Amino acid sequence: MTESTAALDAAGTTAPPTSGAGVPGPVDGTEIDVAAEGARLAAAISRVVEGKPDVVRLALAVLLAEGHLLIEDVPGVGKTTLAKALAKSIDGSVRRIQFTPDLLPSDVTGVAVYDQESRAFEFKPGAVFANIVVADEINRASPKTQSALLECMEERQVTVDGVTYELARPFMVVATQNPLEMEGTYPLPEAQRDRFTARVSMGYPDRDAELAMLDERATTDPLTELTPVTDAAAIRRLVAAVGRLHVAEPLRRYVVSLVEATRRSPDLRLGASPRAGLQLLRAARATAALAGRDHVLPDDVQAMAVPVLAHRLLLTPDAALARRDTQRVVTDLLATVPVHRGR
Repeated sequence: MTESTAALDAAGTTAPPTSGAGVPGPVDGTEIDVAAEGARLAAAISRVVEGKPDVVRLALAVLLAEGHLLIEDVPGVGKTTLAKALAKSIDGSVRRIQFTPDLLPSDVTGVAVYDQESRAFEFKPGAVFANIVVADEINRASPKTQSALLECMEERQVTVDGVTYELARPFMVVATQNPLEMEGTYPLPEAQRDRFTARVSMGYPDRDAELAMLDERATTDPLTELTPVTDAAAIRRLVAAVGRLHVAEPLRRYVVSLVEATRRSPDLRLGASPRAGLQLLRAARATAALAGRDHVLPDDVQAMAVPVLAHRLLLTPDAALARRDTQRVVTDLLATVPVHRGR
């Protein structure tokens, strides 16, 4: 137990123990063990993405928080593989979009096409009409095309020619992007980055994992052998269960204090938005549920703070010249912002 967790427990603000560890509560007349279901999903994905348990767990937390995930790293480290493995482990609709400079917004959202026989326009759904949308190399498309995702990521709907179409639930965008210094890339606008619940970097695998990959993938691709371990209906129930987790009032005030601290930081010219606070709390709920608890601890908030907040922040010119980065800024704020005690 960390110091912050102990402080909150001492204040008597955590929820009382329940009889079923890892069972958040009844949903549709049944009880769901989020931790057990999450472990099954993690095991399936880890058969494809080896040696990255923390990355896999973060991806699942974003899924259960009803958010979107941005995977950023250099080519060849498994960004698309993680996105595909997550999508394939769920028996739902999956669409993949390869973002290129000539991709049009209508390719993403859909377009109304004139039907000669009926003499009326018929809507042809685009690639976002799926439970999981894999947006590969999202920053290779122009900002105009990137903006086609803004409405669907925030409101789970698409508006074309004045007509609004609802998207299926669950709906999750798993986007990959190369570092901005790579050729042929466009930086994601602030509004686009703010709609991603979390950003994660894959990093290079350790030596043992890379050796295992060379042996196992010489003749077969484990992604082709991956079979679904759950379906879209089960994910909807898990999302509902995560939303029922108890969050103490001091912990909600702690989240707000962290978000406010980014706006006051002398190293930042753009702090976190109110949307960032909402998504931080949702991600913390999902993290707690995956750990088998029915209430959120400060540790859950702190574990998700960097992946949820850092990609939304902009450094001041002086901080950038000093080679500061937003991850370090968030880490420093976690060390200085106190956990609120109960009354």
